[in-house]
Amino acid sequence: MRQRALAAAAVSASSLPLASPELSCLHWYAVYTRSRHEKRVSRQLEGMSVATFLPAYESVHRWNDRNAVVSQPIFPGYVFARIGMADRIQILSVPGVINFVGAPGRPCPIPDEELNALRACWEHRLRMEPHPYLVVGRRVRIRQGSLADMEGILVRKKGQFRLVLSVNLITRSVAVEVDAQDVVPAGGPALPSPRQQKQLD
Repeated sequence: MRQRALAAAAVSASSLPLASPELSCLHWYAVYTRSRHEKRVSRQLEGMSVATFLPAYESVHRWNDRNAVVSQPIFPGYVFARIGMADRIQILSVPGVINFVGAPGRPCPIPDEELNALRACWEHRLRMEPHPYLVVGRRVRIRQGSLADMEGILVRKKGQFRLVLSVNLITRSVAVEVDAQDVVPAGGPALPSPRQQKQLD
């Protein structure tokens, strides 16, 4: 009986029409999910005509006597959803959703520039991977190409430069490979000198 009731509730929640965009201002929010429920929640929200963003990356896992390539969320436990505040109760009714990130009863929107930067990297199929959260470092700006004017923190790993982008609300970061010749200091037009580049190691 309990399983039947839960199934009925899930169908009911999925069939409810969301508030019209004209009636509420849409923002990106971080939806906190149960462990390993990110994809399921994302699919259900998309079925409710909610715009979602769930970036993933591939990693190699050793299973028994073989290696397997596994797709995993870059931000485990989170799905980004673009909704209006009037829709939050219906989102919370989706199975697998725990809560919104923010103050109790008041989700905090994520700045559009943070999500737009991540989505641009994803849409251009750039290699993305999780990175320790960074808020302080050498800020740079991409000066040309598909990611022109995007800003982030420049780091160097194994001889390659990476642009670290952060979602400050959930204190998570992601790294994207970039060409050193495409970046300039965020506050000026000059390129890093070879000595400055070595200091990033």
